[in-house]
Amino acid sequence: MTVETGSVHIWNRPGIIVIDKPKGPSSHEVAAWVGKMLGCQVGHAGTLDPQVSGVLLVMLGNAVRIAPMLLKHDKEYVCLMRLHKDVDRERIRNVAEKFTGRLYQRPPRKSAVKRALRIREIRNLEILDTEGRLVLFRVECDAGTYIRSLCHHMGLALGAGAHMQELRRTRSGAFGEEGMHTLHEVQDAAVAARAGDPAALQAMILSVDAAVPDLPTVVVRDAAIDAICRGAQLAGVGVMSMKEFKSGDTVAVLSQKNEFICLGRALVPSTSFKPGNTGLIVAPTAVFLQPGTYPRGWTKSGKVFPEKKTPVKKMEKKPVQRSAGRQERKTDRKQNWKPGARHASRPRKNGYH
Repeated sequence: MTVETGSVHIWNRPGIIVIDKPKGPSSHEVAAWVGKMLGCQVGHAGTLDPQVSGVLLVMLGNAVRIAPMLLKHDKEYVCLMRLHKDVDRERIRNVAEKFTGRLYQRPPRKSAVKRALRIREIRNLEILDTEGRLVLFRVECDAGTYIRSLCHHMGLALGAGAHMQELRRTRSGAFGEEGMHTLHEVQDAAVAARAGDPAALQAMILSVDAAVPDLPTVVVRDAAIDAICRGAQLAGVGVMSMKEFKSGDTVAVLSQKNEFICLGRALVPSTSFKPGNTGLIVAPTAVFLQPGTYPRGWTKSGKVFPEKKTPVKKMEKKPVQRSAGRQERKTDRKQNWKPGARHASRPRKNGYH
């Protein structure tokens, strides 16, 4: 998460903006530029290499709390692969079919993650066109799939060798190219918003619930919203309606106006209660609506608790300071003492005791 100092704050709500990342800058640099334009904290999901372009999700404000879910989204890419030898087009298609399904992959040496063996699923690999040694294909795959490694392995299977020449991400989860915006478009919208016309910027920024369209939802009463925003668990008496879910599922909690309040973990299955029943239903895990947006629908308890007693600190005993003259006499006695000698001020006593 980052925010540029000295920027003008023109956006202060959670949201997601789909950026068409250009080739050259890193994903972190692109997100930082968006944060500087809008004057808000930002984060990005699904890092793209500097030389890769396409869909980059930039989260605004506390929408960064949804990053773990965005990182799990399936991805779609269009890749240009260069073969190192001439290969028949039909043979390329046959090999591409064999590279669908679950594959073993090891991240390339240039990656920033540990090069441990992993399994990723290729759901679809379609050869779009070939020209000489260039092969253009579209691939739908799991998050964390390395297309660079996929090109290398396909080249080995063809017996010709191959490498990735260009790559563009065309989809991340439910977000595709049709909803992307360039950095120039974001800058123009930010300038217009500073001048008093925020319409273009508002049209670009999506609500957080757009990232989780398939989650089961729970609609709550207005009186329960402020307590949820402050971290309270949702009880059945605050539920208006819901879609079916199981215990432990992630659910989206919405207001009656379809405002996205929070993500939560279901404490019980939806079949075990009815709206209006007592008992805890959902524990919030990531809250997006600010406390105070809705009036407080709960009251403080009338109990009066005794004040905590402040423990009395014990007085530390200070060391006794001896006079300088006494210290000097003590030092003199130590320095002048000899074995068998006695102090002149102490006469020898006769007799035994």
